[in-house]
Amino acid sequence: MGKSDFLSPKAISNHIKSKGLQKLRWYCQMCQKQCRDENGFKCHCMSQSHQRQLLLAAENPQQFMDYFSEEFRRDFLELLRRRFGTRRVHNNVVYNEYISHREHIHMNATQWETLTDFTKWLGREGLCRVDETPKGWYIQYINRDPETIHRQQEQKGKKKQDLDDEEKTSKLLEQQVRRCLEGKELEMPVYTELSRENKDEKVTFKLKKGASTSVAASSQTSVLALKMVEGAVKRTGAAHCSGQPKKKMKKSALDEIMELEEEKKRTSRTDYWLQRDIIVKIVTKKLEGKYHKKKAVVKEVIDKYAAIVKVIDSGDKLKLDQTHLETVIPAPGKKVLVLNGGYRGNEAILESINEKRFSVTITINSGPLKGRRVEDIQYEDVSKLA
Repeated sequence: MGKSDFLSPKAISNHIKSKGLQKLRWYCQMCQKQCRDENGFKCHCMSQSHQRQLLLAAENPQQFMDYFSEEFRRDFLELLRRRFGTRRVHNNVVYNEYISHREHIHMNATQWETLTDFTKWLGREGLCRVDETPKGWYIQYINRDPETIHRQQEQKGKKKQDLDDEEKTSKLLEQQVRRCLEGKELEMPVYTELSRENKDEKVTFKLKKGASTSVAASSQTSVLALKMVEGAVKRTGAAHCSGQPKKKMKKSALDEIMELEEEKKRTSRTDYWLQRDIIVKIVTKKLEGKYHKKKAVVKEVIDKYAAIVKVIDSGDKLKLDQTHLETVIPAPGKKVLVLNGGYRGNEAILESINEKRFSVTITINSGPLKGRRVEDIQYEDVSKLA
């Protein structure tokens, strides 16, 4: 009897019966075929296609088991990540949602016999946080996605930078207020009792026309300013006479703001530093012998953290991560490129090298900051230009 035609009553009946989950003991994972009853499963096991699949699996059974185990683990964790995120959830809830898909990988085809064994394995491998309770095993997904970790680090750095900016601004305002109040403390007036020698003498007040409290206040301020100037002159003269050195002038608010901006440029760093046309040194021990400690030129930067470099001696091209490379510091007077910090991407001239502090002094040679001298730049933030 031939197969039922499309949309025939028999075909529709078979389609309705095949919907939903069937009994697991009548499912063949090798052929990925679900049978509806014991007779159908027996007929399938006697078929030639099933026998061919068994012969293939008999040649390398471990390979098939590893494949099914990896597929089960990947789909299970993907469902846990997308459906529940990093929330703590019962393992049976996730498993019931996973097997609701008809074409899922069955656990009896994997290396784990029970769901509890699989849950314990996830905890040992560090893929999830697992804990046992009287209600059963609970799992919590650990998100180790590099983009997520990088995003979290950026958010933490941004919060820390905002806090630092607020603290610096508040300190700057406090210093400005302190400077304004220095030397301007008014002496408290001394009130005396009104008295006169001759009781018959009349008390008269002579006020100029148009006089006001503002004039009195201004005159009092001018007198106070004169006293402050005289006191400052006396202190300066005494310091010169006693042979004391002159005190440094206090920094203005503009100077302090410039210093804060300079410090902010120094601290604005990234975790990647590779740039084109710089000379680097290969330091990975995996290439020891032929390329270890050889100098190369960066020809292309890939995804910020890797680069294609050309070895100077042999001309060979290699693809390496930034952790396998380090910067090269040339002799003073040579050109370098700033790789990190607020001056990133600017060409500069190397002025001097401070070996004790592992830093250099440079002079910016390009851009709007041309001619600026920057000190105490770390070795890993500059490299020789090709």
